[in-house]
Amino acid sequence: MMSKGFLIFRKQLPNWGQFIGLFVICAILVIGCNNEPNSVQPPTETAGARITIGTTLKPRTLDPADSYELAGINIIYNVGESLYTYELGTTKLKPLLATEMPTLSEDSLTYTIPLREGVSFHDGTLFNAEAMEFSLKRFMENGGKPSFLLTDIVASVAATGEYELTIKLKQPFSAFPALLAFPGACALSPAAYTLGVGEFNPNQLVGTGQYKLTEFTADSIKLDVFAEYWGEKPANEGIDLQIYAQNSANLFNSFRTGAVDVAYQSLDPEQIKSLQAGAKEGKWQDIEAPGTVVSYLVLNLNQKPLDQLEVRQAIAALLDRNLLIERVLQGQGEPVYSLIPTGFAMYKPAFQEVYGAVNITKAKELLTQAGYSATNPIIIEVWYPSGSTTRSIVAQTLKALAAKELAGAIQFEPKSVEGATAFSNVGKGIYPTFLADWYPDFLDADNYIQPFLSCTQGSQITGCEAGGAQTQGSFYYSDRMNQLIEQQRREQNTETREAIFAEIQATLAQDVPYLPLWQSKDYAFTQNGISGLTINPQSIPFWQISRGNPPV
Repeated sequence: MMSKGFLIFRKQLPNWGQFIGLFVICAILVIGCNNEPNSVQPPTETAGARITIGTTLKPRTLDPADSYELAGINIIYNVGESLYTYELGTTKLKPLLATEMPTLSEDSLTYTIPLREGVSFHDGTLFNAEAMEFSLKRFMENGGKPSFLLTDIVASVAATGEYELTIKLKQPFSAFPALLAFPGACALSPAAYTLGVGEFNPNQLVGTGQYKLTEFTADSIKLDVFAEYWGEKPANEGIDLQIYAQNSANLFNSFRTGAVDVAYQSLDPEQIKSLQAGAKEGKWQDIEAPGTVVSYLVLNLNQKPLDQLEVRQAIAALLDRNLLIERVLQGQGEPVYSLIPTGFAMYKPAFQEVYGAVNITKAKELLTQAGYSATNPIIIEVWYPSGSTTRSIVAQTLKALAAKELAGAIQFEPKSVEGATAFSNVGKGIYPTFLADWYPDFLDADNYIQPFLSCTQGSQITGCEAGGAQTQGSFYYSDRMNQLIEQQRREQNTETREAIFAEIQATLAQDVPYLPLWQSKDYAFTQNGISGLTINPQSIPFWQISRGNPPV
């Protein structure tokens, strides 16, 4: 899982299915007049000029083989290019540096990929299969933070022609093409980089994209248009990124005074609310898109009384997601009834189907079955990172909700702990419950299921001792769930895979090792006269932004 500005929960799964990174479902919301709602098109005539973007996210590194945070990934997405990418506003993969989708062998282990010709890197080096082989091997072998994304599943990478790449997997994985769309797996100039453990270049980025990096300082990044780019040129003359490191107040004020053209990641709920009000008055423009970050509550099945199914189900029936979103997020989120976000075709509102939006009567019945009441209450600690105001309010709201609706039969006790300590302790089983967020690596439902519910070692008696469920702190173990996860990872037929995911989500809602709370919304604000901005989850394609109003 990836944080907005820094890694907050490094997954340490012992098998090849650990993932966290980026790119998920998107919805295009742009500014201007268009026949389709929530979308705008860049102006026909580009006014040119550079665009200034303000952000609080400061990249730790711009080396694609080591960048594992949103700040760096967003820049890499705009400067580098991977084999595949997503059509804006969809979950549909399309070729980028590849010319077609991969050809798959009968055993589903070998992917043959034809590559684009006539592409050059920013330093003039020509792109070909050997350059792509070098780039992917460097991603895996240099040992950077995201390297496990490929090393866990890739057996070999080889240039089998001047413009043909062949990748062999250790075992079948139906979502593998989505991994090849991860921005960090982009092509890099072999003349500018070295293959070797720890050989990173944090301050440079030599890719094939529409922009080239010309400046990277503590508080700014400058991207110039790459004149020799193989495809369509950007709708602007370059991007100046102004970094207000972890200071949303400065970003907020700079946008309001017109110092930046665009404000994107990250503003506080009150600041977003204020800017939305200003947009309604015509002072500037606001863009909103469904996010793919899921907030959830971990339930530790190895701790009493959460080892009782009825207790976990009672909490699921008590939970009022709409109340949480209103009180905690001021409406800046969406209820989610699965660990998979609503924008995925695989999404099923399993928790809503079983428990409704909220069902106090059912919660009381389940607690009675479990032997608990106001005179014999359950006391459950709700832990969260001490630096998170949002999670603090969630814990307090859960406490108040249980006191009001259940007359004290469940008593939640909010507890906080320093962030780094918290995330290192979750997998040790210290906390009975824990509030967390999940930032995906790649655009596939597997990335919301396997890291949470899989278990490579354990039993019904001991719970999960190694694997995703242990790492995430639920210690959930189910032979059937393990079988379903393995089946969907091997299945190439979309309809069959969707049916498997439906059973996975139904089982999740029945067993309740986690409680999904809400999924995020993403916001950006632009000055009047800026058009063409599209929000993808945790990133924006800079090349679409233009200065000048689109035609009516």
